[in-house]
Amino acid sequence: MPHNLDLILTLTGGLTAALVFGLFTQALRLSPIVGYLLAGVVIGPFTPGFIAHAEIAEQLAEIGVILLMFGVGLHFHLHELLAVKNVAIPGAIVQITIATLLGVGLSHWAGMSLSAGLVLGLAISVASTVVLLRMLTDSNRLHTNAGHVAVGWLVVEDIFTVFVLVLLPVLVKPGQTQSGTEIALALGIATLKVGALVAFTAIVGKRVIPKLLEHVALTRSRELFTLTVLVLALGIALGSAKLFGVSMALGAFLAGMVVAQSDFSSRAASEALPMRDAFAVLFFVSMGMLFDPTRLMSDIGLTLGTVAIVLVAKPLAAFGVVVLLKRPLRVALVVAVALAQVGEFSFMLATVGRQLGVLPVEATQVLVISAIISITLNSFLFRGIEPLLKWLSGRRLPGHSLAPSEAPSEVMASEEPTTIVVGYGPVGRTLTRLLRENHIGVVVIEMNYQTVQQLQAQRIRAVHGDAAHSEILLQAGMASARSLIFTASGTPPEAVIRMAKELNPQAIVLARSSYVADAEQLRSAGAHIIVTAEAEVALAMTERVLVGLGATPEQLDRERSRVRRSLFPALSGSGSTALET
Repeated sequence: MPHNLDLILTLTGGLTAALVFGLFTQALRLSPIVGYLLAGVVIGPFTPGFIAHAEIAEQLAEIGVILLMFGVGLHFHLHELLAVKNVAIPGAIVQITIATLLGVGLSHWAGMSLSAGLVLGLAISVASTVVLLRMLTDSNRLHTNAGHVAVGWLVVEDIFTVFVLVLLPVLVKPGQTQSGTEIALALGIATLKVGALVAFTAIVGKRVIPKLLEHVALTRSRELFTLTVLVLALGIALGSAKLFGVSMALGAFLAGMVVAQSDFSSRAASEALPMRDAFAVLFFVSMGMLFDPTRLMSDIGLTLGTVAIVLVAKPLAAFGVVVLLKRPLRVALVVAVALAQVGEFSFMLATVGRQLGVLPVEATQVLVISAIISITLNSFLFRGIEPLLKWLSGRRLPGHSLAPSEAPSEVMASEEPTTIVVGYGPVGRTLTRLLRENHIGVVVIEMNYQTVQQLQAQRIRAVHGDAAHSEILLQAGMASARSLIFTASGTPPEAVIRMAKELNPQAIVLARSSYVADAEQLRSAGAHIIVTAEAEVALAMTERVLVGLGATPEQLDRERSRVRRSLFPALSGSGSTALET
């Protein structure tokens, strides 16, 4: 039985190692997931130095799986899948089938059982959505046609994996040979259980969960809201296993989907899911702990074969399907490269295989090293897409030439650029009305849920949540917004401004501040125009006094300039547009 000290040591050691190696891989412009896996190798039982408690790490990883699946459900949008269904659905089915069959064949060659080969083949047939989104964002392809197809493709893989996680214990039983009738009966029972859970979640959950979140949101307590979301994710996951006999992962996925249909999806993602990220890190660390470097050469044939399937066979299968479906070469290449890696769902399938006792140690070793290699190379493969397209543009490929509409810098047409107003107090309300009267699109970000409801009733787009979180800003459309106006009182604007500029460096930012002393700090954060309450009061009172003394318009202008110079000596005379009062 692990001691409490073991828990603290494992948690601290795992997170510290993940931080160190995550920063290292980030500095190399690689996915931090590679760093987390390497951290697990370092603190694992097969390397010298500190050794984390394997049982505790596995228990923490289980929480990570639940919260990861909740996050997948929370970000699942059916309309995005339907928009690219003609490519994503058939493509994913063909690619998964080919990769799985190759994995089964490779496993048979290595002397594994059919069950082990099936699990390994399924594990390497799917790719990491986390890695994909990171690569698409870094390469400015997330909002392109190719990016949408790639995301839709992996959404199909995610859904497929969810059901495999449910059905795998039914289909794969070590040491048992089941007849076709027994398998059909077991699948029927499993399907009924899943159907009952889906129906219960859809009917009861959609009525209860949004009302519960609304009640908690009205308390204006961030801690209670975060706690509620975590309780929903963990509680529904546990209830799925205990009451319906299905995997906790499926329950968490369905819980996320229910929350995603409510007005609280963005806030749930921004405030509660940082906890998910921490446990997800521990999940990858626990997977890295399974890797034994001394076995690398003994399993070299299986390792090279698995890496070849991931880096060559999967991308070629995807590329061929997209080309056959008459989609542009850019889309085919982006999708192919996106699938040249394995990630979180691969390890979830491997974890189930280990729990069932069908996946041998060498298969887990191979999966870890394949993930490290493929995720490391994935960023380099993405960087090679444009040079390859330029090379192909000079060659005539029937029906697949690089058309002008596929130019590298093109982004899919999005909505009319808008202005995002943060805060709907007296200032925000006035500016929103002014912008709307001048036919400028406005999105309001507001923490008060009642205010959000009132705005939505007036057909004014509003997002409930804290604008300092990227999830909230993205939901409001920051990536394509023309400008952001920060009007909220009592809230430090620096974090909001920095996050907004990170998501959209071209956006103009106008910020409100209470104190003159904060102006330089806001300018450094990225604000173009800063309006301070102290400066406005000083100017207004100066003007009132001078008007009372009979000052001329020229004298008023001269005194206004003197007030500005005295209040903002660091900015005066610099020609900067960072301050306008």
